Amino acid sequence: MNGLTKTRSLVFRIFVLVCLAAAMSRASAHGGVSLAEDMCAIQIGIYKARFKEFQPSLHGHKQYCEDLPDAAETVFVMEYIHGALGEVPVEFRIIKDVTGHGRNATAADIQRAGNLDKATVFYQPPTVKKDVLTVVKDFKEPGWYIGIVTARHPTLNRVYTAVFPFKVGFAGFGWWPPLVGIAILVQLGYWFSTGRLARWRTRLAAGGLSGLFGGQSQPERSHP
Repeated sequence: MNGLTKTRSLVFRIFVLVCLAAAMSRASAHGGVSLAEDMCAIQIGIYKARFKEFQPSLHGHKQYCEDLPDAAETVFVMEYIHGALGEVPVEFRIIKDVTGHGRNATAADIQRAGNLDKATVFYQPPTVKKDVLTVVKDFKEPGWYIGIVTARHPTLNRVYTAVFPFKVGFAGFGWWPPLVGIAILVQLGYWFSTGRLARWRTRLAAGGLSGLFGGQSQPERSHP
């Protein structure tokens, strides 16, 4: 392999790997809900709360952080870590994913969607709860949904919002198909830049599959 070919190969691989890293970064985004030190938490501006989900009719006391295995009655629990959160009204809304971005939906995407009334499948008006906020939603259909939690500042005219996309039941393969496709492109690009694809094409044209894999045809033996 000459110097130019090596350079082209290196540049191509770096470019594709950067694209792959960007895709994986977007695929791992989880909005306002995060899992750290074995604790699922939701960050609502300056406020923070433990976040739990249960599907008691199907899975008993098993806890979930975001994605839910089945379309069924689900209990959402927010245990306030900051005491001030228990002194302000908290609004809880769930909408169908009208953004088309699934896991990667953001607050900006929701703002661009405009009026959310038609997409809303659950809504609890702003309410003050001392330590724990609990809501129950019976999901009828699998798919992508977005939770939206808002809380006001106790003294300033500010509203904080947390957005957490999640899926209920099977909602497709997500980012795996494009990630696998990028990995295949990386390998094909490497073979192309090193000339391996051209050599294989020449061998295939010359000797079929046996030529492609380096085999040699054997002369037919006569039988007595």
